[in-house]
Amino acid sequence: MSLSLLKVLAIPFIGTSLGAALVLFFKNKTEGLLVRSLNGFAAGVMIAASVWSLIMPSLDLSGGSFIPAAVGFWIGILFFYVLDKAIGKMQSKSRYSLPIFRKSALPLLAIIIHNFPEGMALGVAFAAWQTNSSLVTYSSIIALSVGIAVQNCPEGAIISLPLYSRGIGKFKAFLLGVFSAVVETLGSVLTVFAAAYLIDLLPYLMCFAAGAMIYVVVDEMWPTMSDGKPSDLPTLLFVFGFSLMMILDIALG
Repeated sequence: MSLSLLKVLAIPFIGTSLGAALVLFFKNKTEGLLVRSLNGFAAGVMIAASVWSLIMPSLDLSGGSFIPAAVGFWIGILFFYVLDKAIGKMQSKSRYSLPIFRKSALPLLAIIIHNFPEGMALGVAFAAWQTNSSLVTYSSIIALSVGIAVQNCPEGAIISLPLYSRGIGKFKAFLLGVFSAVVETLGSVLTVFAAAYLIDLLPYLMCFAAGAMIYVVVDEMWPTMSDGKPSDLPTLLFVFGFSLMMILDIALG
């Protein structure tokens, strides 16, 4: 692996890790309104990322055709619907309620699935630069990498903080946040070495990830925001998370 590729891959990894590291500064378990507020912020970030980081680039890559976007989106929805039902059955039958059988794992899985095609997009840009394309420069790839890193900071936090609030150890929640960055790195590396085979699938994979994330927001995170004593804070943080991610995606994408 070349030093140039390592530099490109390290920047988003650091961004996600810094966001996930926020959990290490919490002294006590987060609960009640704070958990609902974190879910509101996370939901806003995930929906904005679905639209501007995944669906819109998918449409651009497919020349404006809605077919790859629609097909990939519905496959993502149906995949997580089936996965959600399977986890529910496993949890009801599992005596020990293993973490993999918990519905709280769904946001983590959704972010991981989102990060893979995002990493692929970075890999495609690097592969184009390697072919001496006049349309792509190394500085533009670094700029894209920095943009993804900034976007990844809140994503790392919305993995580690809710997991910690639901009983997972602080350091383990941090490692799971970092793991999502490993998946993104893997997507980039695979694409660099197999760009000719994967680039045609990228529009479908992007919208698959978008469908998965939106399903998780509607089915798992939105109901959590509404639990307990009525408050406007989760809704306001949802709007803030959405607008923040929208600004980052447009300004840095």
